[in-house]
Amino acid sequence: MTQAASAETGRQSLRFMWLYALAVAGGAVSYVPFLTLLLPLRATEMAGEARIDLLAYIAFSGAIAASVGNVLFGWLSDLTRTRKPWIAAGLVLSCALLVSVRATGSPWQLLGLILAWQLALNMMLGPLGAWAGDAVPDRQKGFLGGLLAFAPALGAASGALVTLPGLAGPDHRLMLVAGLVAAMVLPVLLLGNPRAMPQLMLDDSNPDETARNAKRSAAARMWLARLLVQIAEAALFAYLLIWFTSIDPSFTDSDTARVFSLVLALSVPLAMLAGRWSDRRERPILPLVLGSALGAVGLLIMALSDSLGGAIAGYVVFGLSSGVFLALHTSQTLRVLPRPSRRGRDLGIFNLTNTVPSMIMPWLTLALVPVFGFSALFFALAALVTVATALLLTLIPAK
Repeated sequence: MTQAASAETGRQSLRFMWLYALAVAGGAVSYVPFLTLLLPLRATEMAGEARIDLLAYIAFSGAIAASVGNVLFGWLSDLTRTRKPWIAAGLVLSCALLVSVRATGSPWQLLGLILAWQLALNMMLGPLGAWAGDAVPDRQKGFLGGLLAFAPALGAASGALVTLPGLAGPDHRLMLVAGLVAAMVLPVLLLGNPRAMPQLMLDDSNPDETARNAKRSAAARMWLARLLVQIAEAALFAYLLIWFTSIDPSFTDSDTARVFSLVLALSVPLAMLAGRWSDRRERPILPLVLGSALGAVGLLIMALSDSLGGAIAGYVVFGLSSGVFLALHTSQTLRVLPRPSRRGRDLGIFNLTNTVPSMIMPWLTLALVPVFGFSALFFALAALVTVATALLLTLIPAK
C-alpha cells in the first residue's frame, strides 16, 4: 500500500508495519539466544559448579534492571516526544555490551555487564514498543498483533542458527547475534517512514471522571490478565522438559526443542489469521478471550494426562493458544492505555507482566510440585488462566 493510499484510508503503510515487526523480532533475537544458550555457557566457563547460583543472581537482578529500564526509557521517550533516537542509541549500546561479554573476567564483572546490557537493551525495546502506538491505528492493531507473533519464533530460530556446529566459535557467536539484531532493527529506522498519525498522540479530553476511571480499569484488567497467562507460560518454559522426562525418561531435550519449535511455527499463521479477523469484525478482545480459555483447557489436559501423547497434546493446545494470546494482547493493549502522551511509560509498566512472573513462578512451583506433583501445578495454572479469561470477558461490550 502506498503512502497516498494510506492517507486516504487512515491506515498505516504495510511497509512500515512489516519493517516494524522485523525490528521487534530483532529485539527477541537480541536476548533469546543469549539468555537461554550463550550466557549459561559463559557462566559455566567462569563459575563451574557455581554456575547455578551465578545464573540465579543474574536472572533476578537482570529482571529488575529490565523492568526499571523499560519504564525509564519509555517515559524519557515520552518526554522528548521522539522514539527513534532512543531506539538507535539502545541498539548501539546493547550490541556493544553484548560483544563485550567475552571480556569479563569474574562473576561480578559478568553480573555488572549484564545489568548494564539490560538497561541498554530496554533503551531500545521500551521506545520501540511505544512507537507502534504512535503509528498504528486501532483498525490495524489485530494485523499488527499477528505480525508480532514472528518475534518469539525468530528468537528461537536465531538460537539454533548461532549454535550450528562449525558456524561460529564462542567468541564470535555474540558478534553474530549483534549483527543479526542490527540487520533486523536498522531497516525500520532508516526506511520505515511511517505516516504521521496525530490523532493517536492526543490525550483523552473527556472531562467525565467516570469515563476516565473506566479506561484505567480496562487497562488494569488487561495488565492482570496478561500477568496470569505469563505466569503459566513461564512455568512451562522452565519445567516442561522435566515434566516430559518424568512421564517418559527416554524423551530428550532435543525432542522437547522440536515440540517448542512446532508450536512457535504454527502460532504465527494462527495469530495472523486471528488478528486479521479481529480487525475486520471489530472484535479486538474476543480472540484474547478465546486464547486464554483454550489455554486453560490445554493446562487441564496436561493436569489429567498420564501418557506422553496426552502430555504433548495438552501442551500444544496451551502453547498455540497462549502464543496467539500474547501476540495479540501486545497490540491490543495499545487501545486501552489511558494517556498517549505517557504511552512509553505505561507500556513499561505493562512490561512488568513479562518480568514479574519469573519472580513468582519458582515459589508457586516449589509450593506445589514436591508435595502434590506436576498435576497440582497445572490445575493451579489453569485456575489462573481461567481468571484471566473472566477478566477479559468484562471488556467485551454488551450487544
